[in-house]
Amino acid sequence: DYVPRRGILDNPDHFDAAFFNISPREAEAMDPQQRVFLELAWHALENAGCDPQQFSGSIGVFAGMSNNSWLQHRILHNKELRAQVGYENAMICNEKDYLATRTAYKLNLRGPALNIYTACSTSLVAVCQAVQALQSFQCDAALAGGISIKWPQERGFTAQEGSIYAPDGHCRPYDAAATGAVFSNGAGVVVLKRLEDAVRDGDHIWAAIK
Repeated sequence: DYVPRRGILDNPDHFDAAFFNISPREAEAMDPQQRVFLELAWHALENAGCDPQQFSGSIGVFAGMSNNSWLQHRILHNKELRAQVGYENAMICNEKDYLATRTAYKLNLRGPALNIYTACSTSLVAVCQAVQALQSFQCDAALAGGISIKWPQERGFTAQEGSIYAPDGHCRPYDAAATGAVFSNGAGVVVLKRLEDAVRDGDHIWAAIK
C-alpha cells in the first residue's frame, strides 16, 4: 500500500537521501526509478518485520526496471550537475545494471543481488528467480519486484496499425474488445521466505507460492 511522497519523481528534495546515505547532488542525478525502488524495498522489509541488521540469514534482491528516460531529459543537458557529480557517478545513478546491487549495498543485504530484464515479464521472472534462490538456500529471504517510471510523466504515443499501442487509448486485458496496450508507471516489491521459515518466525503470510 506504499505511495511515494508527492514530488519524489521530479523533485529529489522529497526523497530522504540522507536516510540511504546518498548526497543531495547524487540524488538529483539519480533516476527516480532507483530512488523509488530503494524506498519500496525498505518499506517492504519494514512491513515484513525483517530488519537486515538483525536478520540471522542472508537477504537477496531480484529486481528490474524500465529503460532510463531521466538521464536523457534531465541530466545530459545539465552541465553543472554532470560536472559536480562526475560522468561515472551519473552513469551509475542511472543505468539499469545497478538497481539490485545498489539496493543490496544501501540496505546491507548479503544475499544474491541480480538485475532481471525480460521486458513485460520482469517482475514475475524476478519472483521465480527469488523462489529458486530460496529453494537452493542461496538466501533465507528475498526481495523481488520491478519498477517502471517514464519521464516526462505526461506524454502521448502514436498508434499505428499492427503496433502494440491501443488506438483508442484504453487497455482492456483479456477483453474481446481489447485493441492494444497503454503503458503507464508502476512499481512493486514483495518479501519472500521459505514457508516453513515464515511459519516458524510467526510472520504474517499473505500468500504461498506452490
